[in-house]
Amino acid sequence: MTRTAPQPPSAPAPGERGDTNGEDITSLPDTPLARAALSLAVGAEPASIANHSIRSYLFARLVARTLGMAAGRDHDERLLLLACVLHDLGLAPEGEHTQRFEVVGADRAAEFLTAQGLPAAEVDAVWEAIALHTTPQIAERRGALSLLLREGICVDFGGVIGPGTVPDAVTEEEARAIHEAYPRLSMVSSIVEAMATQAARHPANGPRYSVGGELLRERGNPPRRTRMEEAALSSRWGS
Repeated sequence: MTRTAPQPPSAPAPGERGDTNGEDITSLPDTPLARAALSLAVGAEPASIANHSIRSYLFARLVARTLGMAAGRDHDERLLLLACVLHDLGLAPEGEHTQRFEVVGADRAAEFLTAQGLPAAEVDAVWEAIALHTTPQIAERRGALSLLLREGICVDFGGVIGPGTVPDAVTEEEARAIHEAYPRLSMVSSIVEAMATQAARHPANGPRYSVGGELLRERGNPPRRTRMEEAALSSRWGS
């Protein structure tokens, strides 16, 4: 299947497309490591999931702003981008899947970042944030990186997986700009499908009470809409 890679949007004029203080909120870091991480996610995942990962980063930055957290002082912006962009590698259709998707994704991200020369402590921080991103009340207590990754994902799910710490961190104008740059493409259904597919392949992919395992059990046979998909219909973003 041919996928169109999400591209960083060109800089808009001040005051347009969700600018805050003259800054384009849809802009992405333009470093070799950031580009490599984006290329990995976009190449491995369906566009609906890759876009979700990028939006999670953009929303996480807005959450950090609302919480008064400054990049370089309260959190590492490089690691936030990497954790967000790579957090769903465990849902990529290719490759071996013999553990729950959060662990598979964390392992793949760690392998990639180690090969890129990232220090072991930073690799471990990204691994932890990704491995815990579906675990409410624990992720939020494991430091700024885990907190912001979880919060950015919560915002992108529009309340489906919890309201997050600051559900009002994103204005409608900002959300419109981000969704225009990185469309949703039925994201929730795409993620449910990917999780259930992975869980069905091997029992270790969907242990009881894991997100993937419970989604597989809810789907049943023949497949029916899960509670997550039902909740998305009335969520803030509607998909």
